[in-house]
Amino acid sequence: MDFFETIMFPFKWLVSAIMVGFHDGLSFIGLPAASGWTWTLSIIGLVLVIRAALIPVFVRQIKAQRGMQLLQPDLKKLQDKYKGKTDQLSRQAMAQEQMALYKKHGTNPFSACLPMLIQMPFFFALFQVLSGITSAKDKGQGIGAMSHDQVVQFDQSSIFGAPLNATLLHGGGGEHQVTVVVLTIVMILAMTASQFITQKQIMAKNMSEEALASPFMRQQKMMLYILPIVFGVGGINFPIGVLIYWTTTNLWTMGQQFFVIRRMPTPGSPAAKALAERRAAKGLPALPILGGKREEAEVAPAVVQPKGQRVQPQRKNRKKK
Repeated sequence: MDFFETIMFPFKWLVSAIMVGFHDGLSFIGLPAASGWTWTLSIIGLVLVIRAALIPVFVRQIKAQRGMQLLQPDLKKLQDKYKGKTDQLSRQAMAQEQMALYKKHGTNPFSACLPMLIQMPFFFALFQVLSGITSAKDKGQGIGAMSHDQVVQFDQSSIFGAPLNATLLHGGGGEHQVTVVVLTIVMILAMTASQFITQKQIMAKNMSEEALASPFMRQQKMMLYILPIVFGVGGINFPIGVLIYWTTTNLWTMGQQFFVIRRMPTPGSPAAKALAERRAAKGLPALPILGGKREEAEVAPAVVQPKGQRVQPQRKNRKKK
């Protein structure tokens, strides 16, 4: 076992164990154990478990992204300060001041990629599990937490006649080839479209004017076009089961971003203005940003005082003795 295999072994075991757990549960409630749809639902269950576990990381990502957008004016001033200075001392001073800004706002440019980076080992583990199904079957072995009988069962399972471990380049030949090609192309299009739509809605609705005019915007535009291309091109080598996984996780991300943009938008963004208008129309108080966090505005009822009488300050939550 080489170094990479050693690192990936626990991820492969965990991924396969979650799939087997869902498969056994679905079989217990009456779904056919040998059905490709049962294994497909097991893969979707794997996505739900991983993405649910990543919710705290996603919350940190949102805070980091907001921090990056809020510090854009300061970054612009810093860049103007050192504009035209290319000597080593100036570059070092600029880097130090930039790191100080990141620390002050509690963010960094790499925080936005954290959920994806955490998911990658599980993605590669699933890829290795599904890609190794046929080899494990021929050798009479299991793979990860899957027994040999389950490996054989998965190898023979299919949806719409396409084996779950088939790829566009290795479709299994014969009568399955056309089905594999069509299903793979549809899945690749769904995967890349959901990736594009998610990033597009962030840029169109959830970025302030300062962020749109900042260098941070260039990074977002690169992600908008590069990531769908990378996954689209790489998709021709992905087994159908992996495409199901990645399409499902992209749909989760798209729905999650839609919820965040609608309910917890970035201050100063079009989505924040739309939320303020919706709340105003319902007669609800505004949601100011205090200390980087959204807090419900506390609006005390207005008390009409007699003319000339001084309004006495009142302390909230006064305890009775």
